[in-house]
Amino acid sequence: MLKQRIITALILAPLALAAIFMLPLFGLAVVFALVLILAAREWARVVSDQGSKRLSFFVVFSLVFGFSLWQLPLDSLAQSTWFSAMLGLAVAAWLSSLYLLSRYPHSATFWHNSSVFKLLVGLVVLLPFFWSLVFLRSVDPSNPAVGGAWVLYVLLLVWAADTGAYFAGKRFGKRKLAKNVSPKKTIEGLLGGLAVAALVTVGAFIFLDIPEGKEWVLVIASGFTVLASVVGDLVESMFKRQAGIKDSGSLLPGHGGLLDRIDSMTAAMPVFAFFFLHWM
Repeated sequence: MLKQRIITALILAPLALAAIFMLPLFGLAVVFALVLILAAREWARVVSDQGSKRLSFFVVFSLVFGFSLWQLPLDSLAQSTWFSAMLGLAVAAWLSSLYLLSRYPHSATFWHNSSVFKLLVGLVVLLPFFWSLVFLRSVDPSNPAVGGAWVLYVLLLVWAADTGAYFAGKRFGKRKLAKNVSPKKTIEGLLGGLAVAALVTVGAFIFLDIPEGKEWVLVIASGFTVLASVVGDLVESMFKRQAGIKDSGSLLPGHGGLLDRIDSMTAAMPVFAFFFLHWM
């Protein structure tokens, strides 16, 4: 399993970086739209074990996604009130999810049999993630490398936090973070993840062009982004646990489904984009 995970990561990482830095904005949007559709297909599996309900979710998701592509301008999202409202809704939703996580499994009593609720969750999880990534990539239309660097920063931030949490949790983990949702996650692991992610932020001060006077905004935004990544991971774990499945799919050998790999990003990317849009 470990060998499969490494091989898959070694193949996917260069492809993702090439897409982020080398493709024009439209090409990047097309590639990640494909990723989004595949992730939505996996979320349909979490929504229900009935084929008709899965198909209904996928159709509705595709229609809403298509509508967003029609309404939102790829290259000027910073001026779009629709995009700003979407980010605000996403941040509010992720904050609200803390209640569902803290009360699980009791909180599942009102949404377990509600396909509509799980459809709405899927939309909030996936759509802001896609548009936030496009927004960060487009922050400097004249130089795609600038936006690509910000996208990469968020990716590195989440990967560092995940790695730090894993090793700190194995070495020092005692107090459970959310025992009913993900028993292996610990508070010590969370702190270890924050510490390792802080090193990535230090690197950002060296390699990224931070606007003058915005250094503390970056620090605060990065901290909340890491915390959001943990929430994103836990939310998907909660829905999978309720659905009685271990992985969202089997698309990526050694990693499970695509959704299993981007669950942390679905929360981290919109939260960071929210700070970036309003304060950077």
